[in-house]
Amino acid sequence: MSDLLPLFPLPNVVLFPNVFLPLHIFEPRYREMVADALATDRMIGMVLLRPGWNRAGREKDAQPPVYPIGCSGVITHVERIVDGRYNIVLRGVERFRIEREDHQRAYRRAVVERLVDTPLGPRDRSSIQAYRTKLESLVVSGGEGHDAGASAGDPRMPVSMSDEDLVHALAQYLDLEPLEKQALLERDCLRSRAESLVELLEMKIMMARSPGGLHVAH
Repeated sequence: MSDLLPLFPLPNVVLFPNVFLPLHIFEPRYREMVADALATDRMIGMVLLRPGWNRAGREKDAQPPVYPIGCSGVITHVERIVDGRYNIVLRGVERFRIEREDHQRAYRRAVVERLVDTPLGPRDRSSIQAYRTKLESLVVSGGEGHDAGASAGDPRMPVSMSDEDLVHALAQYLDLEPLEKQALLERDCLRSRAESLVELLEMKIMMARSPGGLHVAH
Protein backbone atom coordinates (compact mmCIF):
# COMPACT_ATOMS: atom_id res chain seq x y z
CA MET A 1 0.00 0.00 0.00
CA SER A 2 1.07 3.57 -0.62
CA ASP A 3 1.49 6.00 2.29
CA LEU A 4 -2.08 7.26 1.84
CA LEU A 5 -4.72 4.62 1.20
CA PRO A 6 -7.87 5.79 -0.65
CA LEU A 7 -10.98 5.06 1.43
CA PHE A 8 -14.28 3.91 -0.02
CA PRO A 9 -16.89 4.15 2.76
CA LEU A 10 -20.19 2.31 2.25
CA PRO A 11 -23.11 1.68 4.62
CA ASN A 12 -23.59 -2.01 3.88
CA VAL A 13 -20.35 -3.54 2.58
CA VAL A 14 -17.52 -5.20 4.52
CA LEU A 15 -14.55 -6.69 2.66
CA PHE A 16 -12.50 -9.63 3.95
CA PRO A 17 -8.98 -10.71 2.94
CA ASN A 18 -8.74 -12.79 -0.25
CA VAL A 19 -12.46 -12.44 -1.02
CA PHE A 20 -13.71 -10.81 -4.23
CA LEU A 21 -16.06 -7.83 -4.25
CA PRO A 22 -17.69 -6.39 -7.42
CA LEU A 23 -18.43 -2.67 -7.28
CA HIS A 24 -20.14 -0.15 -9.54
CA ILE A 25 -18.50 3.27 -9.24
CA PHE A 26 -20.64 6.24 -10.29
CA GLU A 27 -20.04 9.22 -7.98
CA PRO A 28 -17.52 11.69 -9.48
CA ARG A 29 -15.23 11.66 -6.41
CA TYR A 30 -15.02 7.88 -6.46
CA ARG A 31 -14.46 7.83 -10.21
CA GLU A 32 -11.45 10.04 -9.45
CA MET A 33 -10.42 7.63 -6.69
CA VAL A 34 -10.50 4.63 -9.05
CA ALA A 35 -8.61 6.52 -11.76
CA ASP A 36 -5.90 7.49 -9.26
CA ALA A 37 -5.69 3.93 -7.92
CA LEU A 38 -5.34 2.51 -11.43
CA ALA A 39 -2.50 4.94 -12.09
CA THR A 40 -0.61 3.84 -8.96
CA ASP A 41 -0.84 0.62 -6.91
CA ARG A 42 -4.52 -0.24 -7.64
CA MET A 43 -5.28 -0.32 -3.90
CA ILE A 44 -8.50 0.88 -2.22
CA GLY A 45 -9.51 0.59 1.43
CA MET A 46 -13.09 -0.49 2.13
CA VAL A 47 -14.56 0.90 5.37
CA LEU A 48 -18.03 0.66 6.88
CA LEU A 49 -19.99 3.82 7.65
CA ARG A 50 -21.20 4.09 11.23
CA PRO A 51 -24.95 4.08 11.96
CA GLY A 52 -26.46 7.52 11.45
CA TRP A 53 -24.08 8.33 8.60
CA ASN A 54 -26.98 9.73 6.53
CA ARG A 55 -27.77 12.21 9.30
CA ALA A 56 -24.19 13.42 9.59
CA GLY A 57 -24.85 16.24 7.17
CA ARG A 58 -25.20 16.41 3.42
CA GLU A 59 -22.77 19.24 2.84
CA LYS A 60 -20.44 18.76 -0.09
CA ASP A 61 -17.41 18.23 2.15
CA ALA A 62 -19.16 16.22 4.88
CA GLN A 63 -17.14 13.26 6.14
CA PRO A 64 -19.53 10.83 7.87
CA PRO A 65 -17.85 8.75 10.59
CA VAL A 66 -16.56 5.29 9.71
CA TYR A 67 -15.37 2.32 11.72
CA PRO A 68 -11.59 2.53 12.15
CA ILE A 69 -10.90 -1.06 11.01
CA GLY A 70 -11.33 -1.91 7.35
CA CYS A 71 -9.80 -4.10 4.66
CA SER A 72 -7.68 -3.04 1.72
CA GLY A 73 -8.38 -4.45 -1.72
CA VAL A 74 -6.54 -4.55 -5.02
CA ILE A 75 -8.39 -3.87 -8.27
CA THR A 76 -8.17 -7.10 -10.25
CA HIS A 77 -10.67 -6.31 -13.01
CA VAL A 78 -11.89 -3.00 -14.39
CA GLU A 79 -14.40 -1.92 -17.02
CA ARG A 80 -14.61 1.78 -17.81
CA ILE A 81 -18.03 2.76 -19.12
CA VAL A 82 -18.31 5.45 -21.81
CA ASP A 83 -19.90 8.00 -19.45
CA GLY A 84 -17.01 7.70 -16.97
CA ARG A 85 -18.44 5.17 -14.54
CA TYR A 86 -16.51 2.04 -13.64
CA ASN A 87 -17.30 -1.58 -12.92
CA ILE A 88 -14.46 -3.00 -10.86
CA VAL A 89 -13.65 -6.12 -8.86
CA LEU A 90 -11.60 -5.89 -5.67
CA ARG A 91 -9.75 -8.76 -4.06
CA GLY A 92 -9.34 -8.28 -0.33
CA VAL A 93 -5.71 -8.02 0.74
CA GLU A 94 -5.32 -7.21 4.44
CA ARG A 95 -7.02 -5.64 7.43
CA PHE A 96 -5.99 -2.18 8.55
CA ARG A 97 -6.70 0.43 11.21
CA ILE A 98 -7.10 4.10 10.30
CA GLU A 99 -4.55 6.26 12.11
CA ARG A 100 -5.44 9.62 10.57
CA GLU A 101 -7.25 10.89 7.51
CA ASP A 102 -6.15 13.23 4.75
CA HIS A 103 -8.81 15.36 3.07
CA GLN A 104 -6.82 17.08 0.36
CA ARG A 105 -8.59 15.20 -2.44
CA ALA A 106 -12.26 14.97 -3.34
CA TYR A 107 -12.26 11.49 -1.82
CA ARG A 108 -10.98 10.41 1.58
CA ARG A 109 -7.50 8.98 2.13
CA ALA A 110 -5.82 7.77 5.29
CA VAL A 111 -2.58 6.76 6.88
CA VAL A 112 -3.26 3.23 8.04
CA GLU A 113 -1.66 0.58 10.23
CA ARG A 114 -1.61 -2.94 8.83
CA LEU A 115 -3.27 -5.44 11.16
CA VAL A 116 -1.74 -8.91 11.35
CA ASP A 117 -3.79 -11.71 12.85
CA THR A 118 -2.55 -13.21 16.10
CA PRO A 119 -0.42 -16.28 15.27
CA LEU A 120 -2.16 -19.62 15.69
CA GLY A 121 -0.90 -22.59 17.67
CA PRO A 122 -1.62 -26.30 17.11
CA ARG A 123 -4.68 -26.18 19.39
CA ASP A 124 -6.03 -23.20 17.48
CA ARG A 125 -5.69 -25.12 14.20
CA SER A 126 -7.54 -28.06 15.67
CA SER A 127 -10.33 -25.76 16.88
CA ILE A 128 -10.59 -24.13 13.46
CA GLN A 129 -11.01 -27.53 11.81
CA ALA A 130 -13.91 -28.26 14.17
CA TYR A 131 -15.45 -24.87 13.45
CA ARG A 132 -15.05 -25.48 9.71
CA THR A 133 -16.97 -28.75 9.96
CA LYS A 134 -19.69 -26.99 11.94
CA LEU A 135 -19.90 -24.11 9.46
CA GLU A 136 -20.20 -26.50 6.53
CA SER A 137 -23.04 -28.29 8.32
CA LEU A 138 -24.84 -25.05 9.20
CA VAL A 139 -24.55 -23.55 5.72
CA VAL A 140 -25.25 -26.64 3.63
CA SER A 141 -28.20 -27.84 5.70
CA GLY A 142 -29.56 -24.34 6.06
CA GLY A 143 -30.32 -25.15 9.66
CA GLU A 144 -32.67 -28.05 8.85
CA GLY A 145 -34.84 -26.05 6.54
CA HIS A 146 -34.07 -22.53 7.69
CA ASP A 147 -32.04 -20.65 5.10
CA ALA A 148 -28.65 -19.62 6.46
CA GLY A 149 -27.47 -18.13 3.22
CA ALA A 150 -27.26 -21.29 1.09
CA SER A 151 -29.89 -23.72 -0.09
CA ALA A 152 -30.09 -27.27 1.20
CA GLY A 153 -29.09 -28.58 -2.22
CA ASP A 154 -25.79 -26.75 -2.38
CA PRO A 155 -22.64 -28.91 -2.45
CA ARG A 156 -20.30 -28.88 0.53
CA MET A 157 -17.54 -26.33 0.61
CA PRO A 158 -14.58 -27.34 -1.59
CA VAL A 159 -11.93 -29.15 0.44
CA SER A 160 -9.27 -27.34 -1.58
CA MET A 161 -10.32 -24.01 -0.03
CA SER A 162 -8.15 -23.08 2.91
CA ASP A 163 -9.70 -22.60 6.35
CA GLU A 164 -8.95 -18.88 6.20
CA ASP A 165 -10.50 -18.42 2.76
CA LEU A 166 -13.59 -20.41 3.73
CA VAL A 167 -14.25 -18.45 6.91
CA HIS A 168 -13.68 -15.12 5.18
CA ALA A 169 -15.84 -16.03 2.18
CA LEU A 170 -18.73 -17.09 4.42
CA ALA A 171 -18.35 -13.98 6.56
CA GLN A 172 -18.61 -11.78 3.47
CA TYR A 173 -21.18 -13.63 1.37
CA LEU A 174 -23.69 -14.90 3.93
CA ASP A 175 -26.78 -12.78 4.53
CA LEU A 176 -25.55 -11.11 7.72
CA GLU A 177 -26.07 -7.59 8.96
CA PRO A 178 -23.23 -5.15 8.10
CA LEU A 179 -22.47 -4.62 11.80
CA GLU A 180 -22.21 -8.38 12.30
CA LYS A 181 -19.72 -8.60 9.44
CA GLN A 182 -17.78 -5.66 10.86
CA ALA A 183 -17.54 -7.41 14.23
CA LEU A 184 -16.16 -10.51 12.49
CA LEU A 185 -13.59 -8.44 10.59
CA GLU A 186 -12.41 -6.90 13.87
CA ARG A 187 -11.68 -10.26 15.51
CA ASP A 188 -7.93 -10.56 16.07
CA CYS A 189 -7.38 -14.09 14.73
CA LEU A 190 -8.93 -16.69 12.46
CA ARG A 191 -9.95 -18.97 15.34
CA SER A 192 -11.89 -16.17 17.02
CA ARG A 193 -13.47 -15.19 13.68
CA ALA A 194 -14.56 -18.78 12.98
CA GLU A 195 -15.92 -19.24 16.50
CA SER A 196 -17.91 -16.02 16.32
CA LEU A 197 -19.31 -16.93 12.91
CA VAL A 198 -20.50 -20.32 14.21
CA GLU A 199 -22.13 -18.68 17.23
CA LEU A 200 -23.79 -16.08 15.02
CA LEU A 201 -25.28 -18.63 12.63
CA GLU A 202 -26.44 -20.87 15.47
CA MET A 203 -28.17 -17.91 17.11
CA LYS A 204 -29.92 -16.95 13.88
CA ILE A 205 -31.12 -20.50 13.30
CA MET A 206 -32.37 -20.74 16.88
CA MET A 207 -34.27 -17.47 16.47
CA ALA A 208 -35.72 -18.67 13.18
CA ARG A 209 -37.01 -21.84 14.84
CA SER A 210 -38.72 -20.00 17.69
CA PRO A 211 -42.41 -19.07 17.26
CA GLY A 212 -42.61 -15.87 15.25
CA GLY A 213 -38.83 -15.96 15.09
CA LEU A 214 -36.50 -14.01 12.89
CA HIS A 215 -35.69 -15.52 9.48
CA VAL A 216 -31.97 -15.62 8.71
CA ALA A 217 -32.34 -14.63 5.04
CA HIS A 218 -34.80 -12.33 3.38
